[in-house]
Amino acid sequence: MTAHDIAPPLLTLRRLDEVEGWFFPADQFVFDWLLTHQYARGIRGDLLELGVYKGKSAILIGYHVMAGEQFTVCDLFDSDDAPDDPTADEMRVYYSTLTRQVFEANYLRFHRRLPTVVQSPSSAITDHVPERSCRFVHIDASHLYHHVRADIAAARHLLAEDGVVSLDDFRSPHTPGVAAATWEAILTAGLKPVMLTESKLYGTWGSPDTLRDALAAHLTTHPTLWGVTEDVAGHTLLRVHSR
Repeated sequence: MTAHDIAPPLLTLRRLDEVEGWFFPADQFVFDWLLTHQYARGIRGDLLELGVYKGKSAILIGYHVMAGEQFTVCDLFDSDDAPDDPTADEMRVYYSTLTRQVFEANYLRFHRRLPTVVQSPSSAITDHVPERSCRFVHIDASHLYHHVRADIAAARHLLAEDGVVSLDDFRSPHTPGVAAATWEAILTAGLKPVMLTESKLYGTWGSPDTLRDALAAHLTTHPTLWGVTEDVAGHTLLRVHSR
C-alpha cells in the first residue's frame, strides 16, 4: 500500500488547488482512477513524471506509490542547466519561478518524504530508471518536438506491458511540437490512444480495450464527467468531457 494506505481523499484533491499549476479536475480524476484501477487489477510497477513544475500532479501520483514501487521525478528546475537555447528560452518564459526548493516544499506539505528527484534533462532518464519497470509515465517536460519525441521513446523503453503514458499539452495552440510528436507516435510507433481530456492524451503500447471500457463504464455514473468513444486513425479512444 502507499505510505498513506489509501487513495487521496477528496479533501486532499481540494487542497491541490493551493498548489500552482495546470493540473485540471478531469485529469486529477483520471490519474486517481487509473492508478487505483491498475492496483486493483494487480498491475505493479514504478511511477515516473518528466517535468514537475511545482508538484501538483506529482503530489497526487505520490498517493499511489505502493510497497516495493519507486516514484521518480525528473526536471531541469533551472534554465541554466537547459540542454539547448530553445529549451532555456521556454524555461524563462513559462517557468521562471520554478525551483527545486519550491517543488520539494510543496510535495512535503502532502507527503512524509520526497520521491527520487533527478535534476537533469529528461533525455537522461533512462540512466536512472530501469527498463520495463514502470506502470505509469507522465510526460510534461519540454514542449519542443524533438524533446517530446525522445521522451515518448524513453517512455516506451521504461513502461512494462500494459503500462500507460500520459502526454500533457497534446492539443494546446502554443505546443504544436507536442501534438506532432504525440500523433507521430500513434501513427508510426505503435502507441495506442486510450483516452483523452482537454489537456492530456493517455496511451499504451499494450492492450487499450479493457482500460478504455472500464473507464467508460465508470463515467456513466460520474456526476460531473462524461465520456464518448470515437474511432480515430484506426483506433477507438474515449473522449472525457466535463458536463
